[in-house]
Amino acid sequence: MNKKTAAVAVPVIPMTVMLVIGCWGLDRGGMWRDEAATFQVARRTVPEIWRLLHQVDAVHGLYYLLMRPVLALHPGEVLLRLPSVLAATTTAGLVAALGARLARPRVGLWAGLLYAINPMAGHYAQEGRSYAMVAAGVAGATLLLVRAVGGRTWVPYGVVLAVTCVLHEFAVLLLPAHAVTLALTRVPRRVWAGWLCAAGAVVLALLPLALLSHAQSAQVAWLRPPGPDSVAYLLRQFAGPTDEVLPPCLILMCLASRRPWTRRPGGALTLPAVALPLLVLPPAILLTASQWTPLYDARYVLYALAGASLLVAAGADRVARAVPRLPRVPVTAAGVLAVALVCAHQLPLLRQDRSMAQRGGDNLAVASALAARELRPGDPVLFLPAIGRRSALAYPKGFHGTRDVALAESARTSGTLYGVETDPAALRRRLAELDRVWLVAEPYALSPTWHPDTPADRTKLAVVEGEFKPGRELRGRGVTLRLYERAPQGRGEPRDQPQRRSGKPPTSGLGVQRS
Repeated sequence: MNKKTAAVAVPVIPMTVMLVIGCWGLDRGGMWRDEAATFQVARRTVPEIWRLLHQVDAVHGLYYLLMRPVLALHPGEVLLRLPSVLAATTTAGLVAALGARLARPRVGLWAGLLYAINPMAGHYAQEGRSYAMVAAGVAGATLLLVRAVGGRTWVPYGVVLAVTCVLHEFAVLLLPAHAVTLALTRVPRRVWAGWLCAAGAVVLALLPLALLSHAQSAQVAWLRPPGPDSVAYLLRQFAGPTDEVLPPCLILMCLASRRPWTRRPGGALTLPAVALPLLVLPPAILLTASQWTPLYDARYVLYALAGASLLVAAGADRVARAVPRLPRVPVTAAGVLAVALVCAHQLPLLRQDRSMAQRGGDNLAVASALAARELRPGDPVLFLPAIGRRSALAYPKGFHGTRDVALAESARTSGTLYGVETDPAALRRRLAELDRVWLVAEPYALSPTWHPDTPADRTKLAVVEGEFKPGRELRGRGVTLRLYERAPQGRGEPRDQPQRRSGKPPTSGLGVQRS
């Protein structure tokens, strides 16, 4: 294979694999809560989105604006997720390009393929959120760093990284990783000067968003300080999710990480000096900071996965070079075959990830389907808690014609995610006029140990338990529909229950009330 063919094949082959894996099972027949936030917010007008961002979800503002023209073409689940698929495909190509530039073409090919078949990369490739785009931006900025150190301008690096940080502010943790890369390589002062100017511009561009999102920090109140389990989980996601894959990958990463400070001719960056800080520093900084102010979630550092793929590929290359007189093409093909075997081994995990059960524990389409089957136009509905309204916002067809008893102002007009609910006194008056009402409840909201956070939710619970009797009930994944009918003499017999305590139960994934 000549150099021109290799330059094309090295990124294209991993990109093709990533595209196939990303498109496989893309239409899962339902959105989960985070995707529903993207779906309903990105279909608003720009002024409506701008108004929302001043109250909530500022950290996702640029992503919503980018998704708006996409969903304007045809609002649906496939188009919702397709930009993430394309972003992950781009990332696989950029990882391959990095490996080829920092080492040799076969290292790039192996690294790109390893990224493409990684279950974590495949998971977020099919997520209607910004994380795959952030990973693409980080990989692109890292490649531009390598080019800038080689004598190119720093402007593209600064622009790409600034946009990536605005897309999700925790991408700024790439700056200390790149600083360590430059320190390990002992670059000259002129390189430091160029990088510091670019880094300063990135920080200044990010500062307004950082201040605004800090004011909205209640969105991540659900996060808890990470412990050893969080580190072990991330290690498995990056290096190998199974016991058969993890040890060989860790060994290869250790082999590649030996002497990362070794200099290349002309002061060029080395692969270990680039990949090791990228892999270690962003997760380590966020994990450490989260011991005092919990901010860590594995998806926030998805972009560090590129470092793991590069190190595994570089370790395999060191092993291959340790064996003398091996033909280059068979070695390359043997590496591709090894990656294919790993992919086949992980195929059950990839297949399992195509189900809605792997997406935050809920499927908002189920709630809409149950409502379409049981509710009729004019039926009064209560959402408990208020965030349960997300199913009606994502899939309004099932709730068409129903009366949202607690709603005072819609999500669009109020500039909120779920709308504004009426005050408790007005809600009691509305409920007093009803003989029956449907409750659309999150499963935890029907637990006797759960206590509502808002006055409106507390009123809903008190009235339906005190003045109504439960009747028919339908359950789906992540939702319960229960019909309440007014009790004789206007008083019900509320169930015996222990003292309710505050707080919501933990859930996996990033809820739309979160960041």
